[in-house]
Amino acid sequence: MSAFWLTAYVLVWPVIVAAVLYFIASAFFREWREARRKGVPLI
Repeated sequence: MSAFWLTAYVLVWPVIVAAVLYFIASAFFREWREARRKGVPLI
């Protein structure tokens, strides 16, 4: 594996992980706010 591809991998995967974490967290907080507004438990 060339140094370029190794560098690209090391720099890109945290961005992908952060995007997935943002997607999951935003969906969770959206559901949480909706449950609080309706007065129902989240679980």
